[in-house]
Amino acid sequence: MAAPVRLFGVAGGRLVQNLLKTGPVTQGFRQRATQAAAQVSLNVPETKLTTLTNGLRVASEDSGLPTCTVGLWIDAGSRYENDRNNGTAHFLEHMAFKGTRKRSQLDLELEIENMGAHLNAYTSREQTVYYAKAFSKDLPRAVEILADIIQNSTLGEAEIERERGVILREMQEVETNLQEVVFDYLHATAYQDTALGRTILGPAENIRTINRADLVEYITTHYMGPRIVLAAAGGVSHSELIDLAKYHFGKLPARYRDEAPAVPPCRFTGSEIRVGDNKMPLAHIAIAVEAVGWSHPDTIPLMVANTLIGNWDRSFGGGVNLSSRLAQMACQGNLCHSFQSFNTCYTDTGLWGIYTVCEPNTVSDMVRFTQLEW
Repeated sequence: MAAPVRLFGVAGGRLVQNLLKTGPVTQGFRQRATQAAAQVSLNVPETKLTTLTNGLRVASEDSGLPTCTVGLWIDAGSRYENDRNNGTAHFLEHMAFKGTRKRSQLDLELEIENMGAHLNAYTSREQTVYYAKAFSKDLPRAVEILADIIQNSTLGEAEIERERGVILREMQEVETNLQEVVFDYLHATAYQDTALGRTILGPAENIRTINRADLVEYITTHYMGPRIVLAAAGGVSHSELIDLAKYHFGKLPARYRDEAPAVPPCRFTGSEIRVGDNKMPLAHIAIAVEAVGWSHPDTIPLMVANTLIGNWDRSFGGGVNLSSRLAQMACQGNLCHSFQSFNTCYTDTGLWGIYTVCEPNTVSDMVRFTQLEW
């Protein structure tokens, strides 16, 4: 009998090992079994995907944990806005937790707290996401709450006015975060005069004028079955998640009366924005090249390249022992205070580059060494 094959760190590996121990096996079976285990190891646990009749997709990974995370990923972000309603997706995200026809804001907060759960949301340029972290036994309640806040929010006038002030203060805070400012400038110049060049929060004049009708129109336009994914990971049963999705989201519209919103094309433009302020002690710089969308085959190689360039700041130390060669040069040559490589993907394009904070007199050296490393 052939010697057993030993596979480590793979759930499917023990199965192969046991099969090879039980009796004579052919060389072909051994090779196929080993290949199968290697394939399983690429995605453990398996991602299961089901599409409902109204187009809503349900995705899950069951790792058998006592906790789970479940969320709604909706194709609704600043990329799908125009100059008039830019900022609506983010405004709507703020309104989601301010009460529904079934729950007041206080009721919602108490229910989440009593579950020992966490409920949150965020808006990006292409998506609005509502998600909950909870115990696995509370998955049905978590899904029901998510369904309630996106389908039954009251969008009260008093709450809208209160959140208007909150968002305007948030915009002031963002203006003091220089990294946020630089990345907004980067998008504005990389995707000039296109939807990806807009900010997520929108201009202040839009925030002051957005009203309930604008929010309702945005929901009816974008919160449709084919534009939503219900995804969960942790201790989740895919069949249970499908049943919950059918019950709570099965009535979402599947078709538009008119033409469905398409992904607006966004061309990349090589250019730059420089904002000088001699009162600032440091220079904050982002440099990027056009990358690819999530589904492109070059996405994974670009992620690996992003990791190789790495990140560093002066608190790391390390010197020549750092894994990133650029970090070694930055550390030994005093090129910068910090840097971080980034790979930002969108549907059909992306930005791959570096963000760095330097002394003004070391900017040219840092840029040169970055280009050499690229």
